[in-house]
Amino acid sequence: MQTIILGSGVPFPDPERAGASTLVRTSAGDLLFDCGRAVLMRAAAVGASAAALRAVFPTHLHSDHITDLNDVVTTRWIMSLQPSPLSIFGPGGTAGLVQATEAMLEPDVRYRMTHHDDLSWPPSAEVTECERGELLVDGAVRVTCAPTDHAPVRPTVGYRVDDAGGSVVIAGDTVPCPGLDDLCAGADMLVHTVIRRDLLEPLNIPRLNDVFDYHSTVEDAARTAARGGVGTLVLTHLVPAPRPEAEHEWAERAQAHFDGAVVVARDLTSLDVGPEAAAASASP
Repeated sequence: MQTIILGSGVPFPDPERAGASTLVRTSAGDLLFDCGRAVLMRAAAVGASAAALRAVFPTHLHSDHITDLNDVVTTRWIMSLQPSPLSIFGPGGTAGLVQATEAMLEPDVRYRMTHHDDLSWPPSAEVTECERGELLVDGAVRVTCAPTDHAPVRPTVGYRVDDAGGSVVIAGDTVPCPGLDDLCAGADMLVHTVIRRDLLEPLNIPRLNDVFDYHSTVEDAARTAARGGVGTLVLTHLVPAPRPEAEHEWAERAQAHFDGAVVVARDLTSLDVGPEAAAASASP
């Protein structure tokens, strides 16, 4: 199994960091977690495509995590040679989001079906809303979810993927919480969004200060990883985005609370997952 950070960025546009998105490559196919800005451009860089996705898993419905879901739906449709419904698993509200996305795409769908005789079906998705439990089992691959805490954004979920002895948890945006602890127990890898309160607080910008109460700090994420006995902690969705020469500071803050490997993600950071890969290094 392999984890690829397609987008490590935040809502602010950044030429170096696409929107939040993580690809997990498994023996059952590619699983996409969140669909932030430019997700398919980053996916193309690692040979992944919308048409080949096994399933999509939004962690929550904040715009920076779903803004390019419409691109995934449309691109899968126009690249498929036969009907290929997109499997989407997500928290409550996901079905309504998908319905609204399909309604927004209606003019484009009509134009294309009118113009292309071989495109005789509209795009479609099979949506499963979830809160806790087993979502997908395919061969050695098992995907489970549990509730996280990003209040007042409700509901939100984190995911765990197990495959052939390896396991990775995708936390999404959350503060430390029991659901995330449950997912992390014994996992090989935790991909966690993080903020640096010490860098944001001195700016004294109210809208930035508001993020403190519903995001984990680097230290929070490290303690979550430590409680779960996780092998590797991957820091992503970094607020504020660090300069390359300052990335070591983020890792050092995590290492003060966590004895495992720490990776400060950039776009296209790629990591093998499993007991033998706990000390793997990033390769952007």
